[in-house]
Amino acid sequence: MHKITFKTSMGTSIHCIGILTSGGDSPGMNAAIRAVTRSAIYNDMSVKGIYRGFKGLITDEIEKLQTQHVSNIIQRGGTILKTARCEEFKTPEGRKQAYHTLCKEKIDALVVIGGDGSLSGARLLAQDYDYPIVGLPATIDNDLFGTDVTIGYDTALNTIMECVDKIRDTASSHERLFFIEVMGREAGFLALNGAIASGSEAAIIPEISLQKDQLGEMIEFGFRTSKNSSIVLVAESEITGGAIGVAERVKKESPQFDVRVSILGHLQRGGSPTAQDRILATRMGLAAIDALLDGQRNIMIGIDDENIVHVPFSKATKKVKSIDPDLLNTLWIVSK
Repeated sequence: MHKITFKTSMGTSIHCIGILTSGGDSPGMNAAIRAVTRSAIYNDMSVKGIYRGFKGLITDEIEKLQTQHVSNIIQRGGTILKTARCEEFKTPEGRKQAYHTLCKEKIDALVVIGGDGSLSGARLLAQDYDYPIVGLPATIDNDLFGTDVTIGYDTALNTIMECVDKIRDTASSHERLFFIEVMGREAGFLALNGAIASGSEAAIIPEISLQKDQLGEMIEFGFRTSKNSSIVLVAESEITGGAIGVAERVKKESPQFDVRVSILGHLQRGGSPTAQDRILATRMGLAAIDALLDGQRNIMIGIDDENIVHVPFSKATKKVKSIDPDLLNTLWIVSK
């Protein structure tokens, strides 16, 4: 990889890159920070870490990063730059203050690591001030359009699988029906693939709940007739009613079942990232710097069939990522 300098539309060179993590944390964010930092330094640019996401841009919580600052972090969960929600950044006044901070700190381009809300904020800032920003998709929900997988998803999926394996031991011992709630307010990727990976009997996800009564269908077809226990994964969405809502309905309509609920919650966000997430984050981090050097702006780095792709913010944050119907059919067949 050769070292070049990209001229922005304002006629200034990119000498300094800013990095921030925003929204919910996800395993692999630190690996992405490390890759962006070291790739930028390799290309003779300085790097500044912005603490607590867009909030840190407004309050000017910024520190220069050197290679040693990102040593020994690839294996750590969470984010060394911290993260925070920022309602103020949603306003034009908040974004104006953020832009003033970027100018004051002489940050020429920004790498934003986060999910749908974070990249939507990046899109607005880029539009408001014609400012070069590249986003990295980091969310355990895996719900960003234009990329096969997001940073943190694989680790969260493995965590769910391990938790369900342990719950199955007690479910089998007591012949119980367990409803296990996993994250995925608007997307059922974790619930569906977690159910397949853990050998669960079903997954109740928002995408299908809008179309039909999944729980009613399960009870009607007698999904416990040949088993001494059953486990159903439920996405936390208001559409599904969550595990508690589903369990209450079963107790009312089918009181013969011994029903239990387990909510995995923030267990899914934590832990050391898997090899897949570390590799994905590293590849995407380098691709973000390459994209800026090539004159790209206001895009998300994605992965399509193992290839790096550039996805406009407008597509990544506005288009809906669909569930693969073949996966639904797979779960239906193997759970019988």
